[in-house]
Amino acid sequence: METSTPMDAKSTSTTTEPSTLTTSATAAPPRGTEPTPHGAGARSTRRVKAKLPFGVRWRRDWQMVLMMVPGVLFLIVFFYLPVLGNVVAFQDFQPYLGIMHSEWNGLQNFVNLYANPDFWDALRNTMILAGVQLLLFFPVPLAMALIVDSLVSNRIRRAFQTIAYLPHFLSWVLVIALFQQSLGGAGFVNNLLRQAGLDPIPFMTNPDTFPLLVVGQLIWKDAGWAMIIFLAALSAVDVSLYEAAAADGAGRWRRLWHITLPSMRTVIVLLLILRIGDILSVGFEQFILQRDSVGPGAAEVLDTFTYYAGVVGGDWSSGAAAGLAKGVVGALLLWGANSIAHRLGEPGIFQKRSGS
Repeated sequence: METSTPMDAKSTSTTTEPSTLTTSATAAPPRGTEPTPHGAGARSTRRVKAKLPFGVRWRRDWQMVLMMVPGVLFLIVFFYLPVLGNVVAFQDFQPYLGIMHSEWNGLQNFVNLYANPDFWDALRNTMILAGVQLLLFFPVPLAMALIVDSLVSNRIRRAFQTIAYLPHFLSWVLVIALFQQSLGGAGFVNNLLRQAGLDPIPFMTNPDTFPLLVVGQLIWKDAGWAMIIFLAALSAVDVSLYEAAAADGAGRWRRLWHITLPSMRTVIVLLLILRIGDILSVGFEQFILQRDSVGPGAAEVLDTFTYYAGVVGGDWSSGAAAGLAKGVVGALLLWGANSIAHRLGEPGIFQKRSGS
């Protein structure tokens, strides 16, 4: 029987070995199905799950659905139903007549709002305070998470986390009172300055330094709580990357710059987008408690303006118009920041499904 050499096998197009047939038959997709492209496994899995009957999915996930019911009801009652009250912004609302019987005046409330100089002062203060918070507050939880993650002793780490978390559970009334007792005119620091023969410093009543005071209070109260998300992101970083980098001679700062921060980039971008979308909501209690001490010119923000215009002043329509305008601008900022994140290659908060 004549056998073919490897050269004959390469030159003969009609000769096919049995092993080749077996391999091609095994790799070929079943009839009636299309081959799955590279990287589309998760998408095909989602399609398969979506085709399951409702009864099968209910028997499989009914416990999870029941766990979601309290949260969904909470969102519907306290977040989505109150959105319907924004119709007041387009009415000459009278509380005794109600929404159904108040007269409609279209966009007149927004025209009156934009002609009000107090609104623009509140908007200017809000943007200044939001910018200072974004620049000074946002990096602090990240730095604290890096410090906690670098601690070797678990006992010291737990103690540091407990101390950092505790101020978050204090109300703003108590926080402002503590700062007043420490930095106020008759506070601890100014008493020390008087004993040293120096003039007291108006920490709590100086409108020029009020943005720094606000950020300091925010850092002391909420930086430890905001650190939790960054700690969760740090725990997901592969330790073998640090070991390989250390074996190659990389120091602590190089490992931080080339491994830690790139691994946390998605989380950092996500939190930054959320902060930008909520940039006009700098706070309410913190500012209304200090509004009288520094004056409305420094502490009046959109939230306090809405309260004094709508609730205290009785102009409910103008207050609703200010709140609605703030919400629309916040949504536009959120969408813009998310679009920029997509252009930079980050997933962002919401993204388009590939292929749709």
